[in-house]
Amino acid sequence: DPCLGHPDRPPSPVNVTVTQLKANSATVSWDVPEGDVVIGYAILQQRQDGQMQRFIREVNTTNRACVLWDLAEDADYIIQVQSIGLYGESQASKRVHFRTLKETDRLPSNSSNQGDITMEGLDKDQQLQTGEIIIIVAVLLMWAAVIALFCRQYDIIKDNDSNNNKEKTKPSSEHSTPERPSGGLLRSKKTSPSVNIIEVAPVWGCARSQLPSHACRAWPC
Repeated sequence: DPCLGHPDRPPSPVNVTVTQLKANSATVSWDVPEGDVVIGYAILQQRQDGQMQRFIREVNTTNRACVLWDLAEDADYIIQVQSIGLYGESQASKRVHFRTLKETDRLPSNSSNQGDITMEGLDKDQQLQTGEIIIIVAVLLMWAAVIALFCRQYDIIKDNDSNNNKEKTKPSSEHSTPERPSGGLLRSKKTSPSVNIIEVAPVWGCARSQLPSHACRAWPC
């Protein structure tokens, strides 16, 4: 008779506890006695003031915990858990009372320390990045100085080579000294002078020459 119930229904869950309390959520966990076949669970959740009641049911699972969401902050709740077997549900477990946290208390007390550790790690990373940037800039400046010095030395060598080439290409006449003959006069080109040969006669006679006759008359005979 179904009204009398089936003797193989699972026993009620034990060790029902509420952990990980937050302002809007909490985690419920429980144990099931060994040797019993359990295929699911059911949770009855209600506020203590009676304003809200929720029923959660899940089958084909071996989970022994469930997260309660959408809870009101700083509110009192009561929960009961049932095991679901092959032939029905068990009796509800003992009632468990819990209270959610306030919004300002949702972070654990050690969360500030974790934040400090995180910020400290970020500061160390920033310091390392700053040191690496300084080293890179110093190396670049050093290379720039070496390149500038090399270019300057190259320009100086290039200017010296150009000056030497100019001196080598000057005409030889500019560097030579004009030759002076033994007479002290500069040597000049030899030209064929125009020479008039004159034959001189004794003083008592006229000079015979190739001069014209009128020129000879000017001399006394």
